[in-house]
Amino acid sequence: MSIVVIGASGMIGQRVAAEARGRGHEVTGVTRSGTGGTATADASDAAAVAALSAGHDAVVLAVPPPREDPRPSYALLAAGRGVLDGLRKAGVRRLVVVGGAGSLQVAPGVRLIDTPRYPAAYRDIGLAQCALLDLLQTQAADLDWTYISPPVTITPGERTGSYRLGGDQLLADANGTSAISAEDYAVALIDELEQRRAIGQRITVASSGRVGAAQS
Repeated sequence: MSIVVIGASGMIGQRVAAEARGRGHEVTGVTRSGTGGTATADASDAAAVAALSAGHDAVVLAVPPPREDPRPSYALLAAGRGVLDGLRKAGVRRLVVVGGAGSLQVAPGVRLIDTPRYPAAYRDIGLAQCALLDLLQTQAADLDWTYISPPVTITPGERTGSYRLGGDQLLADANGTSAISAEDYAVALIDELEQRRAIGQRITVASSGRVGAAQS
């Protein structure tokens, strides 16, 4: 499979690209700066995305909202729209998005981002990710998209190759910990690309073990 990873220099994007290459897939890494041997493009530039995506099987959007941007929702939505339009121009249907945890439910109808436990410092970024999910759900029916929310904590760590899958509810272990290593998140993402189990859906992943729906 030939895969374009937009945001390939980021903490998650690097590991997604490495996991894909480790399985024998062809990877084109894309960043705004072109560092680390990646191609250069702004995700909001549909023409540039189309040019880089043409002839590939899938695109992974792993661009986080820039924390220094006073309008992170605008920046991330611009990237989302640019990628959607670019894929349409290139004739590429498959898209997997590295999402956020804020839109996950901790109780029926209650999102994590709307609870006191959600850090205020990350609220704008979380809302930006919620808006990107809404964009996919309302405007990308013509594409084979999947949005993968991480748990509360995702950090560099061990690649165990094991994880739990969920839907719209936040996953946590028996102690209430909601976490996964970035390496295992990458495993889950490439598994989804290969197996196509969640087309047109948001899913979430968490470390394996005794996992259930988290409560607020």
